[in-house]
Amino acid sequence: MDPNSICRKTKRLAGKQAELCQTQPEIVHEVAKGAKLGVRECQYQFRFRRWNCTSQNKYFGKILQQDIRETAFVYAITAAGVTHTVTQACSMGELLQCGCEATRSRAPPGPASSSSSSSSSSIATTDSGEGVKWEWGGCGDDVEFGYEKSKQFMDAKRKKGKSDIRTLIDLHNNEAGRLAVRNYMRTECKCHGLSGSCTLRTCWKKMPHFREVGDRLLERFNGASKVMGGNDGKTLIPVGQNIKPPDKQDLIYSAESPDFCSPNRKTGSLGTRGRMCNSTAMDVSGCDLLCCERGYRDETVVFEENCLCRFHWCCVVQCKKCSVRKELSLCH
Repeated sequence: MDPNSICRKTKRLAGKQAELCQTQPEIVHEVAKGAKLGVRECQYQFRFRRWNCTSQNKYFGKILQQDIRETAFVYAITAAGVTHTVTQACSMGELLQCGCEATRSRAPPGPASSSSSSSSSSIATTDSGEGVKWEWGGCGDDVEFGYEKSKQFMDAKRKKGKSDIRTLIDLHNNEAGRLAVRNYMRTECKCHGLSGSCTLRTCWKKMPHFREVGDRLLERFNGASKVMGGNDGKTLIPVGQNIKPPDKQDLIYSAESPDFCSPNRKTGSLGTRGRMCNSTAMDVSGCDLLCCERGYRDETVVFEENCLCRFHWCCVVQCKKCSVRKELSLCH
């Protein structure tokens, strides 16, 4: 996703997206970076699976046209990537429209036995009961700004007024991705005091690392709920008896995935022929599952890599070339 190519297609963009392109191009740049971050994380999380989140346009586009579990993950991780990248740009001072999180109204962190906030100070402070005072400070991540911009851009093409099941599913999965960032903010603190004591602790809110977001969404992918549209066209109903309705953080889909064993342009499958597999693993990366029981072959590959690197003052690193032999298992 290149920000220039996004905005060159302004005529095809929905109102909010076109508005962002015209008035806040620097945010669109971060949106594009966030989408790329999401796709890279998708490729990491699915690197050992039959569908490995290939970014080849023709095949990737076919995945996005379906309502399968893989599509749900792509929408969620992309919306999460946009939220994360825009928020991070705010904290780094790269956007004029936002900055660090405002902490005036937030309750102080930690167990509070008493809370006080002087009129001359904009930072709330509390005593933990152990003589350690807490206050909000530093530069907290303004995740609400990133959340809103992600919603504004990612949901623009999927308007809630529409009553088709695909729109409802895509909006739900977008929100699940954003919540995987917003709902898991962590508190970081730094101690202040003489001789290493901690008489005052300054704290701020930080986003989870994006790998953690990807791990969490993969868990949601593994437990994704199949749904169908309700009679009113505005609700989604879980398929199957005694199944609880999915909550806002769950991923949902309405169609079963293809097996992704063979190349198929219609479904966006590249197949698994020639893919590396693990001959000793029993999970999804194992040769039996990844190769779809077609078998595999072992190959020995010799390649060169840098080794015995030394730093020479100043400032050069010199390395030798070493031949490395590696045994690979490749799907038939």
